[in-house]
Amino acid sequence: MNERNAPDILPAQEHLLNHLLDHLRRQSDAVQLLRVDPSTSEEEHLRIMLVQTEIERVKFMVNSYVRTRLFKIEKYARYISTNADIQTRLTAAERDYALRYAKIADKHLFASVLQSLPESQAHLDDEEIAFMPSMITQPNLSRPVFVHALEDCPPAHLPDGTVLNVKKGDITITHYSVVQNFVTRGETELV
Repeated sequence: MNERNAPDILPAQEHLLNHLLDHLRRQSDAVQLLRVDPSTSEEEHLRIMLVQTEIERVKFMVNSYVRTRLFKIEKYARYISTNADIQTRLTAAERDYALRYAKIADKHLFASVLQSLPESQAHLDDEEIAFMPSMITQPNLSRPVFVHALEDCPPAHLPDGTVLNVKKGDITITHYSVVQNFVTRGETELV
């Protein structure tokens, strides 16, 4: 849920994901063995169906997590390729994919549009021209998010200078940038 609700790419949960996939694989193998066993009773077949349903639910959640990360990687590929901090949050495979995707997207944009423009405009470099939007799509860290506190958090400073105190069990709405560190440390969850 944190990955889906955060506007930014969160650190990869690679160890947890690998552990979960190994557990799913073992569980699926055990279910298959029980299904083909002729001594399995009708009551056990019902339990097997419940376990299979749970396996499918967890697979759906894993796929949703991976799809969400992939969507963000594609959306922010150029930003990722220029930001070493964001790259540390990705797995090696995600980082390679983001860099290749950014390179391919840049080549496509140049071949389809930029090569037809005058030389002064035929580039993707961000030149900080006044009143012009950035050429690199970045996460909107000021986007509001709902936060559920899992424990008491230290005071957080809001953009207007006021202090936000979040106690265990509180649910509040605030800018993501205010609670970004709390989410990363696991003190809060996004809902």
